[in-house]
Amino acid sequence: MRRRDLLKAALAAPWLPLLARAAGPAVAAVGSAVAPVFTRVRPGQAGWPSATAWESLRSAVGGRLLQPVSPFAVCPSTACSAALHALANPFAVGDDPALTQTSGWADGWTSQPSAWAVAAENTADVVAAVNFARDHRLRLVVKGGGHSYQGTSASPDSLLVWTRHMNRIDLHDAFVPQGCADHVTPQPAVSVQAGAMWIDAYDAVTTHGGRYVQGGGCTTVGVAGLVQSGGFGSYSKCYGSAAGALLEAEVVTSDGQVRIANACNEPELFWALKGGGGGSLGVVTRMTLRTFELPEFFGGMGLIVKADSDVAYRALIAEAVSFYQRALFNPHWGEQMKFYGGDTLDVSMAFQGLSKQQAEQTWAPFLDWVKARKDCRITKPFQALAAPARHLWDAEFLRKYAPGIIATDDRPNAPRDRFVWAGDREQAGWFIHGYQSAWLPASLLQAGQQARLVDALFNAAKQFGVSLHFNKGLAGAPDDAIARARDTATHPQVLDAFALAISASGGDPAFPGMPDAKPDLAMARRRAADIEQTMAALRAVAPGAGSYVSESDYFLRDWQQGFWGGNYPRLAAAKRQYDPDGLFFVHHGVGSEDWNEDGFTRKR
Repeated sequence: MRRRDLLKAALAAPWLPLLARAAGPAVAAVGSAVAPVFTRVRPGQAGWPSATAWESLRSAVGGRLLQPVSPFAVCPSTACSAALHALANPFAVGDDPALTQTSGWADGWTSQPSAWAVAAENTADVVAAVNFARDHRLRLVVKGGGHSYQGTSASPDSLLVWTRHMNRIDLHDAFVPQGCADHVTPQPAVSVQAGAMWIDAYDAVTTHGGRYVQGGGCTTVGVAGLVQSGGFGSYSKCYGSAAGALLEAEVVTSDGQVRIANACNEPELFWALKGGGGGSLGVVTRMTLRTFELPEFFGGMGLIVKADSDVAYRALIAEAVSFYQRALFNPHWGEQMKFYGGDTLDVSMAFQGLSKQQAEQTWAPFLDWVKARKDCRITKPFQALAAPARHLWDAEFLRKYAPGIIATDDRPNAPRDRFVWAGDREQAGWFIHGYQSAWLPASLLQAGQQARLVDALFNAAKQFGVSLHFNKGLAGAPDDAIARARDTATHPQVLDAFALAISASGGDPAFPGMPDAKPDLAMARRRAADIEQTMAALRAVAPGAGSYVSESDYFLRDWQQGFWGGNYPRLAAAKRQYDPDGLFFVHHGVGSEDWNEDGFTRKR
């Protein structure tokens, strides 16, 4: 999935207020009384750690204390030129503690480096950073992959816990969560440290281990962040969410304690980590996920069809919806159909457990329907590809047999097993104009309801356009996958959604200081307004539709209900238990309603 223009790619109750506590001299008037307000400190303010204190932290973390500086702070220069070149490589962006994979959101946020960063290499480093931030009243930020669209991977004037170098991966033949020996049957699993990317996990589990772990489609996304947000990949229609596959997590909570959370130990913390959003409850340092048997084949297909009139386009949409319900609404198929331009259907879907021939046979009736019409044209011919499942993330295999679909890390001495899908490479540093999502209930696929869905998609395509991500709705998945997802904090609507509808737009990187990095905000606002109208058409047939926390609107108003629905009160209770003073803050994260927009001052 490409991020800059997703539509034209080829392929319940608010948290109860905490009692405010005094924290220094800051006060605020409440009526005729004066109430204490908790504020975090910034550089230059009273209470900011002294040089001696920072040196103490440096010693505690083995010298791994950094002061991140944006490479664009020194433009023009050789370093700036090198950084501009590196923006074509998401691996290089991820290796810079001052940068994030998203550079900002129009009228929302801008990526800026933290004041200090602990480049953690072990759990003890994380403990030291958490204790230091708590004791000195610092804004704390956690970054692994750095892909957060909401800007949760960065904040100025903060202390960053940077987990990039914590990337060990261990395979298990018969894993039993700690304390669960009498309750759980041993099963194959993989333990992944917090800084690992999904390409690392897939390489270890699938290419070398011959099994599958449910993760994300973009290979540079961090494992820990994706799981904590719920987590969907191309094959989630078969294997469920990444959060549903979590067996155990090691997490450092706000009191500096290292906790092992699973179904037997710290069960509420464990549940909350499964979809409750990253960065709100603690710093995850290791996750253990169940693994699955591989199918014989993984594959994908593509097709673009254009209609010559509104009547023809409505008919095309109707046939696509009906065909999806008849032939594709099952665990074999995932990924996207896109409707845009007022005349275009762009299909890029993935499949598992089918051969290339079986995939072609599946699509034959739809192709026959298109070819029989005089008012629809195939502008990109149907093509299906399949490969032995073990080789889907095998960089050497792909270099040999499908070199055009991957882009490797082109830096000297870069690991040869790391790559991104070619369409994803341009995501590095992208700047978001607008982004909205909505779960669409499977009831819309019923014969008596399809016409309403068709009308909504037709109207959406007349605006900016919309993409239906079938793998991000679990209706149609096997019962065991749905059962695992039900026992997570992810919005319950995902269980009965046949797809997640997404409308989004973004542009070139716009990090502060970049030469000519001046986003066209007027254009971005127009795009955002078009996206609003697009999604309004879908919400008309899916009133009350929730959004996926990782792929959603930065400005979502009722975000507690939108992200988690009826699960929010339970998440809020876990937050009160494990982070009562609100050390962990992210935009629209659990408990963030008690803080101002930047997380420095408690509102109540």
